[in-house]
Amino acid sequence: MAEPRPVTHRRVLAVALPIVLSNATVPILGAVDTGVVGQLGQAAPIGAVGIGAVILTAFYWIFGFLRMGTTGFAAQALGRGDKDEGAAILSRALAIAALGGGAIVALQWPLFAAAFAVAPASAEVETLARAYMGIRVWSAPALIAIYAITGWLIAAERTRGVLGIQLAMNGANIALDLWFVLGLGWGVRGVAAATVIAEWSGLALGLWLCRDAFATPAWRDRARVLDPARLRRFAQVNGDILVRSLLLQSVLVSFLFLSARFGDVRLAGNQILIQFLNITAYALDGFAFAAEAIVGAAVGSGRRDLFRRGAVVTGFWGGIGGLLLAAAFALGGGAVIDTMTTSPEVREAARAYLPWMVAAPVLAVAAFMLDGIFIGATRTKDMRNMMALSVAIYALALVALLPVFGNHGLWMALSVSYVARAATLGWKYPALERSIG
Repeated sequence: MAEPRPVTHRRVLAVALPIVLSNATVPILGAVDTGVVGQLGQAAPIGAVGIGAVILTAFYWIFGFLRMGTTGFAAQALGRGDKDEGAAILSRALAIAALGGGAIVALQWPLFAAAFAVAPASAEVETLARAYMGIRVWSAPALIAIYAITGWLIAAERTRGVLGIQLAMNGANIALDLWFVLGLGWGVRGVAAATVIAEWSGLALGLWLCRDAFATPAWRDRARVLDPARLRRFAQVNGDILVRSLLLQSVLVSFLFLSARFGDVRLAGNQILIQFLNITAYALDGFAFAAEAIVGAAVGSGRRDLFRRGAVVTGFWGGIGGLLLAAAFALGGGAVIDTMTTSPEVREAARAYLPWMVAAPVLAVAAFMLDGIFIGATRTKDMRNMMALSVAIYALALVALLPVFGNHGLWMALSVSYVARAATLGWKYPALERSIG
C-alpha cells in the first residue's frame, strides 16, 4: 500500500485547471472546420461537415463511458499503490476501444444509412457528408482510445498531459485544415483527412504519455487483463455509466424538442442560451474530474478521512467555479448573445431567459461534483438509479410547469433536473462515505 497523498487545494487545482483549459479549446476546432470550408463559398460543404461531424460524434459518444470508467478503476488501483493493476486497466480499456472503433469502421455503411434515414439531408449535402464520414470514420479506433487514455491520465492526476493531447490534436488539425482545404483544394475530404491525421497523432502522443504504464509487464499480462471477474466488473460499471448518460441525454434532447413548441424565435433564443450551458459543463467538468481522481485514490487507499477531505475541497473549488460563471454570465451574457445573433427578435428572446443561465452554474455545481465523487468510487449503480429518478422528477416538472409558465416553465424544469440530480445523489452520499475503509 502506497502512502496516500494529502488532499490540498494546490493538488485539486493542479488536476482541475488543465482540464478547464483543455475543454476551452474544444469549440475552437469546430469553428475552424466550419470557417475553412466556408471559404469555398458554397452552403452544401458547410452543411455536410456539420451533419457528418454530428453523426460521427453520436456514434463515438456511445463509448464515452470508457473515460469515466477508466478513471474510477485506475484511480483506485493507483491509490492503493497497485501499479500492475493500473497498467492492466489501461490495456483493458484500450482493448475495448479497439473493438468499439473497429466495429464502427466495419459497420459504417449501415450506420450511415440509418443516420440519414433519421435525419435526411439534400442529395448534395448527403453526398458530401458521406464522403467526409467515409474518410473520418477511419480514426474511430484512435479517438475512442483517447477516451481511455484521458481517463487513465486523469486518474494518475496528470491532466497537463490531457491538455497537451488536446492542444496537439487541435493545432495539427487546424494547420492541416488550412493546407488541405485552402492550399490543395480538397474540400470536405481535406477537412476529414486533417481530422484523421490529427486524431491518430493524438493517440500516438497519448500512448507516449502513458509509457510508464507500458514499462510495467502487467500491461501485456493476458491472464490479468482478460480476467473474467475484472472484465465483468468493468462491464457492469461502464454499462451503468452508459445507461446514466443516455438518461441524461434524454433530458437535453427533450428540452430541444419542446423548445420548438414556442416558435422559431424562442427556439433560436434557447439554442443560443444552451451554449451557456455548454460553457458551464466544460468549466465544471474540470473540478468534477479532480473529484474523480482524488476521491478514487482515497477509496483505493481505504482512507475515509481523505475521501471526505477530497469531496469537501473539490466541492469548494467547484462552488467557486459556479459562482464565477454566474457572475460572468450576469455581467457579460448580454454582450455574448449580441455577438451570436444579429436578429433583434432573437436577441430579445434570449435576454428574456438569461437569468436562468445566471442561476444554472450555481444550481448545477452540486450535481457535477457528486457525479465526480460517485465515478471515482465506481458507485455507478447509484448514479444510474438516481439519474432515472431525476429524469422522472424532470418529467413531472414539465407536466406541471410547461402549461402554466411556457418557455420559462421549460427552463424551470431543466433547473429542477439539476437540483434533483444533486438531491438524489446527496441522499446516497452518507452510505457511500460509511463504506470507505
